[in-house]
Amino acid sequence: MDEAVKHSCGLFGIYGHRDAARLTYLGLYSLQHRGEEAAGIVTYDGKAMHTHKGMGLVSEVFHEQTLHGLPGRTAIGHTRYSTTGSSTLKNSQPLVVTYAKGSIAVAHNGNLVNAYELRQQLEANGSIFQTTVDSEIILHLLARATNKEFQDDLVECLRLLKGAFTLLFLTERELVGVRDPNGFRPLVLGRLNKTHVLASETCALDIIGAKFVREVEPGEAVCIGAGGLRSLRPFKDQPTGRSHCLFEHVYFARPDSHIFGESVQAVRVKLGRQLAREHPVEADLVMPIPDSGNFAALGYSLESKIPFALGMIRNHYVGRTFIQPAQEIRDLKIRVKFNPIREIIKGKRLVIVDDSIVRGNTTRARVKSLREAGAKAIHMRVSCPPTKHACFYGIDFPSKRELIANRLSLDEIRTFIGVESLGYLSLDGMLKAVGRPADYCTACWSGTYPIPFGGEGDKFALEKHAGQGRC
Repeated sequence: MDEAVKHSCGLFGIYGHRDAARLTYLGLYSLQHRGEEAAGIVTYDGKAMHTHKGMGLVSEVFHEQTLHGLPGRTAIGHTRYSTTGSSTLKNSQPLVVTYAKGSIAVAHNGNLVNAYELRQQLEANGSIFQTTVDSEIILHLLARATNKEFQDDLVECLRLLKGAFTLLFLTERELVGVRDPNGFRPLVLGRLNKTHVLASETCALDIIGAKFVREVEPGEAVCIGAGGLRSLRPFKDQPTGRSHCLFEHVYFARPDSHIFGESVQAVRVKLGRQLAREHPVEADLVMPIPDSGNFAALGYSLESKIPFALGMIRNHYVGRTFIQPAQEIRDLKIRVKFNPIREIIKGKRLVIVDDSIVRGNTTRARVKSLREAGAKAIHMRVSCPPTKHACFYGIDFPSKRELIANRLSLDEIRTFIGVESLGYLSLDGMLKAVGRPADYCTACWSGTYPIPFGGEGDKFALEKHAGQGRC
């Protein structure tokens, strides 16, 4: 992955377990790949909500003492990468409020495309916001609802939202999981004995020994309480097509997960096989850019019959705390994170496979390091089409102007990154690799957006709004 693209967020919730906080910690640990900026857990012990949040990785934010301070048999947790609002502690999740009907916490994965309009309306009616994330809007809408039952408040609130929203709510009575009608982001339901679990991916169920039950359906709200599980359909009179994010299969989700009814690793192998059929080349080795290119490269190798090799090793311990080198030696960051194995690479014609090229700078630096390790020729293959359009549904792509495929031709990109040949998987070829191809959003490649939005899109729009003295 060209590191200009950042991850989506991770959600985990559990109802009715004596070690709810610890299991949530483990669930978030397995979802760390979805967000590395901040993490948080909220529990309810029958009397009060308990919260701990912090900036950094899950293992940095939580320790035995902090988990001991999170009593209760019900919990929700969140790992964050900011797609709306700055990376600050006040914007970390879950968000918790106490209002006339009690306490409630929310954790959100996705982006609301009508966040700016909703916030303007709420502020005009007296709402005061504490954060600059779109998720807080949901809490204000719930607090203003006047129905007798929370279920009716929830339905009223959800019907006002537009965009991508996979949500977990923790109330004083229930754990609630919601997917937007398009189903942009995944959410799965599991069981651990008599305990219900909700998570962004099945890998979070695996880590605690829970069994996968099913996916929460697009447009469904699953309510889990003392009486068991019940399903609501808040959007049943708002028919819409499904728009699962195909980039989840290409990059975001862990390869050991099942999402959208498919095995992630199996889809990636099929992407690689199709890539080999579309862009064959004579070469000595197929090697991935680890780790997101691993299974696509394996698929390319299997289809092309060119031997597979791990010619580059990724240092998994280079994270957000790594000390940045001085400007004049900034390429060292790439060298620290990805180190070529000279004995494998020297004198070889390589096919290198990655999931995407976004800005192109990181890809260019990696190609340079392979040249220095003695590669005879380098053929770049990418397991998705050229990324030409921004995403407004929960992925922090750079602006359209910064996307290399939006500015340069295929041959110009090839020259910029410094390879002998460059081949992207076609959109049709990518869709062949997944079941039910009509159910997927391809906006970042095709420019066809399933939900209309206004303007260019800006993750800091709510902060700019606040800076104008209107919040």
